Amino acid sequence: MNQNETPLHQQSPHPGLFAEHQPKRSAGPVTASLVYGWRALLRMKHVPEQLFDVTLFPIMFTLMFTYLFGGALAGSTGEYLQFLLPGILVQSVVFVTVYTGFGLNTDISKGIFDRMRSLPVWQPAPIVGALLGDTVRYTLASVLTVLLGLILGFRPEGGLIGVVLGVVLLLFFSFSLSWIWTMLGLILRTPNSVMGVSMMVLFPLTFVSNIFVDPSTMPVWLQGFVSINPVTMVVTSVRHLMNGLPALREVLITLGMSGALIGIFAPITMYLYHRKQ
Repeated sequence: MNQNETPLHQQSPHPGLFAEHQPKRSAGPVTASLVYGWRALLRMKHVPEQLFDVTLFPIMFTLMFTYLFGGALAGSTGEYLQFLLPGILVQSVVFVTVYTGFGLNTDISKGIFDRMRSLPVWQPAPIVGALLGDTVRYTLASVLTVLLGLILGFRPEGGLIGVVLGVVLLLFFSFSLSWIWTMLGLILRTPNSVMGVSMMVLFPLTFVSNIFVDPSTMPVWLQGFVSINPVTMVVTSVRHLMNGLPALREVLITLGMSGALIGIFAPITMYLYHRKQ
């Protein structure tokens, strides 16, 4: 062997050798989140029972409260529907948000959670993707509620633009609220406990608000709670947008409140996600 030649065992492999076996570049944050969002939608395809909450709840709530309270509170169901529908829209979608934490806790209990964390992708992607997939469910619940309202006689004076803006604002608030239930999904032990705690929080927030009646008819001490209830502010914003009323102040407060929820609970959720054993 020539003294100037490098021994075979010390030679570097040709750069093209085994190129087909080299790992591809890992997906970026956006791509990874969208993939996990698509996974959330596929779960609904294979488990259609998950669509019950976004289809049956809005229909049931709208019909039940319209015909139970319409005649007693407004004299007719038609007049009451004009007041009720934006509020019942908020209630229906807000209740649906609890299934985000429920689904995450179910993945944890089945071991899927650990498999996701072991993958070489952007770490928040499984949670962000699940929230994006659930936003599609919120949109479906919103569309069904509005369509049913139109069939029953709801006529939004804000027109199509007002309805769309109201729904978009509600979706943003619901996305921010979902971070709370996601955090609970990482803390609590069972899916049923996540559901129980979430409903215990949501029931007073939704029923002690301006969804069903004007707060001015309530006792003074109760009006104080209703006025600071975040659900009240969201309902007022959506109601004003759909009815073509000035809503800049309410919308800005709702956006700020939603941003604050994300700013507080998203970092806590991701900390718990990384620390979860």
